[in-house]
Amino acid sequence: MLLNAETGKHPAFWWSIYTLLSLRIPLLSSKVLLVPYSTWHVPRYHEWMQDEEIQQATASEPLSVDEEYAMQQSWRQDADKLTFIICQQISSPEPASAPVLTTESDSPQNMVGDINLFLRVDDGDEGDSPPQIVGEIELMIAEKSNQRRGFGKAALLVFMRYIIEHQSEVLEEFVSRGVDDVESVRKLREAGPLAFECFSVKIGQNNLRSLALFDGLGFDRLSPEPNFFGEFELRRTELGVQRVVGELGVAGVEGYGKAVYTRRE
Repeated sequence: MLLNAETGKHPAFWWSIYTLLSLRIPLLSSKVLLVPYSTWHVPRYHEWMQDEEIQQATASEPLSVDEEYAMQQSWRQDADKLTFIICQQISSPEPASAPVLTTESDSPQNMVGDINLFLRVDDGDEGDSPPQIVGEIELMIAEKSNQRRGFGKAALLVFMRYIIEHQSEVLEEFVSRGVDDVESVRKLREAGPLAFECFSVKIGQNNLRSLALFDGLGFDRLSPEPNFFGEFELRRTELGVQRVVGELGVAGVEGYGKAVYTRRE
């Protein structure tokens, strides 16, 4: 095994850390700014999660502040998660120049919600189907005053475009560090280039606005009836980047790009 002479670390370790960091960068658009979930976001996020309606909508239990900080670290570092805070865009983005964000860009008053990707391997109920990688998305616009303003659709489309464009890096990190079953890893790699089978979302049957949002963006319900938990699962299998680019245009979301983040944990 080849090790770095100075650190004693295998090169794959450094590749994994580099990939982990490079996948968690701010994403710009004319409507929203997505920033990696960081420690300075926790107090505002914790306030949101004390709301019983939000707890119900997200199927979450209230956590202490210390537990919330621990969860933030997990969401930031784990290979099976990709988590961003959604902020209002307060300036006109110039994607080509990769603008540097200020502390005001993702300050508490500009935070409106969060969007997450949870990766899993699906091999059927009995475990006898070829393993497939599913990307489950969770989206929350926390306060009622920020709902119905297009933040959710803009964030979802920007997020999907980024994930699709960086599919190989996202999935390589996931399979290398986030899948414990050796046989599943072997089968996934033997099947060819790593690729998503679909994007998935689970939405409570009474959350009509969220159902309408995902219905309108090509997510199909797996069943006409909600499951035992009162949720619909919707999946999108058309993951071409050009379709998402077109949907961004229809939604009036422009200026997609990346930013430079100078703040550090």
